[in-house]
Amino acid sequence: MKRTLYIFQNGELRRKDNSIYFEAEERKRYIPVEDTNDIYLFGEVDVTKKFLEFISHKHIILHYFNYYGEYVGSFYPREHYNAGHVVLKQAEHYLNLERRLVLARTFVRGAIAQMGQVVRYYRSRVEQNRERLDELLSNLKQMPESLNEVATIEQLMAVEGHARERYYTAFDVILAHPDFPFEKRSKRPPLNRLNALISFGNAICYTMVLSEIYKTYLDPRIGYLHATNFRRFSLNLDVAEIFKPIMVDRLIFTLINKKMITKKDFDQHTDRILLSESGKRKFIAELDKRMKTTVNHRHLGKSVSYRRLIRLELYKLQKHVMGEKAYEPYQSLW
Repeated sequence: MKRTLYIFQNGELRRKDNSIYFEAEERKRYIPVEDTNDIYLFGEVDVTKKFLEFISHKHIILHYFNYYGEYVGSFYPREHYNAGHVVLKQAEHYLNLERRLVLARTFVRGAIAQMGQVVRYYRSRVEQNRERLDELLSNLKQMPESLNEVATIEQLMAVEGHARERYYTAFDVILAHPDFPFEKRSKRPPLNRLNALISFGNAICYTMVLSEIYKTYLDPRIGYLHATNFRRFSLNLDVAEIFKPIMVDRLIFTLINKKMITKKDFDQHTDRILLSESGKRKFIAELDKRMKTTVNHRHLGKSVSYRRLIRLELYKLQKHVMGEKAYEPYQSLW
């Protein structure tokens, strides 16, 4: 399995022979290029045109994050899986409202099902306020029934937003931690520690999906729930809705409940609270472990990693737009 390279230090990335060479004040590293899937830059890192040409030739994506841990953009090499027919089919499903609604509804239905699975998993593990989780599960179960009546993408987005708003009410029950109250969802900027964790985790999830799209024939610019407009990428946002609850939210609960991340791992700014460098490192380290963890895939009859699950989801979507098999979103059973 190829590795993801995360760089927090300030320094310089360049090519040296057939390796990626990173030089900083504290250390020098050689990273075999054949073992690298993608690179995440959190520090102030200089790169050269020659280096970008090198990683482009090796099909490695470079993701940039700013000082605040916010996603800035990606160096997305020229697609090496060129299939104009697939892109045309993607566009057809976007331009035809009925077809687009089918996919958009499916993404929302899958996202709500994953939210419900997370709540269901923790319901038996909390000691208080289980009735609140029972009520939430009942509400989430009913929401998909109304999706077929929704006639516009805007209405679908509203349903998804309402479901997620209700889902977030479970966070205070699951965590019950005085240092990590949820209060309300705040994104730009995050106003408390829990929101800082959610925003950072979601940003990483979006880029992971983007990296996996690059390994398929799909075009990341054509999404269905999230509009294809002047935004650079949108398909990754659609697919990430399926995986954020089980990959990001459950990781956050584990990090807090096991005291792996504490209030000391955050920095207070004038208008926001952010993960400190130590907090980001801890989060990334545990997320990387999780993405390599294998689970039994009931349809394939074998174990696959969490990261592989994303690729398999994209293959299913590709089959849908090609008219081979209707897309059904992944459903976690744990």
